[in-house]
Amino acid sequence: MVNIKIIMIYKHLFGPVPSRRLGISLGVDLVPFKVCTLDCIYCEVGKTTIKTLERKEYVIYDEIISELNHYFADNPQLDYITFSGAGEPTLNSRIGDVIKNIKEKYSNYKLCLITNGTLFYDEQVRKEVLDVDLILPSLDAVSDIIFRKINRPNKNLSVDKIVEGLVLLRKEFSKQIWLEIFFVEGLNDTDEEVNLLVEKVKLINPDRVQLNTLDRPGTERWVQPLCEEKLKRIANKFSPFPVDILTRKQTNVYKNKIPEDVEEIILSTIKRRPCTAEDISQMLGMKIMEVNKYLAIFEEQNIIEKQNEKNGVFYKIK
Repeated sequence: MVNIKIIMIYKHLFGPVPSRRLGISLGVDLVPFKVCTLDCIYCEVGKTTIKTLERKEYVIYDEIISELNHYFADNPQLDYITFSGAGEPTLNSRIGDVIKNIKEKYSNYKLCLITNGTLFYDEQVRKEVLDVDLILPSLDAVSDIIFRKINRPNKNLSVDKIVEGLVLLRKEFSKQIWLEIFFVEGLNDTDEEVNLLVEKVKLINPDRVQLNTLDRPGTERWVQPLCEEKLKRIANKFSPFPVDILTRKQTNVYKNKIPEDVEEIILSTIKRRPCTAEDISQMLGMKIMEVNKYLAIFEEQNIIEKQNEKNGVFYKIK
């Protein structure tokens, strides 16, 4: 008898993708596009469509578990399972149940939560995520005016509330917290703003501080990245915390073995972040000419569009 493998098209899983921080990472998307507490000017996913603080089962728990069970039937090699994607994962009221299920069934995999860190003032949210192995929250500004210019939050969110939640998280979460700060030229890169950030980082006490700036097209075209020299100067101010300056890292996820569902993987990846042809080529181990054939077809079908940036030509879902 011939065993026929059924190829499943995932709605809530994406990747695995090469991550600058996490190696080979399978993404789990717990909210629809794009449900978030913020509408950050630099977000590579695009403009927030539902800006809310309401927690509910945005993506059905049973659907997520069904996809996870199918994916892990082949015992894939991964560095992390990551909650991230098209919105803020902690808005899903059943994130704790998903974490518990993964830890019970697939305990050999590490779990990471990539979050904007806005909901940790809620004790229930903090309790639900205590079993993950790594939390990567963000904090881009601590003065109200700059916070609102960069992150454009839900009207009921304050930066003081967010910092308070991160401080409480640190007291209750014994594993790794890597705090990311995204810098935008002319907004949060002044000496005054950086000094305020340093003060709050000391209160939060993360294990690492990670500095980021624009690498892919953001929501607002006028957003400009900081140069590496300026990022290095800012990094020195966060001593003695270990500081990383994030740069794009290319990783061949599929080890030159082209997956059967290559079209779905390309579109799923582009849907969640703009990519260059080179990004996709490296991720899939495909020749650039082959990648360009797929991209040309998707363009012709009006599924994707090109965006020319200083650091390359990026493809986005229309």
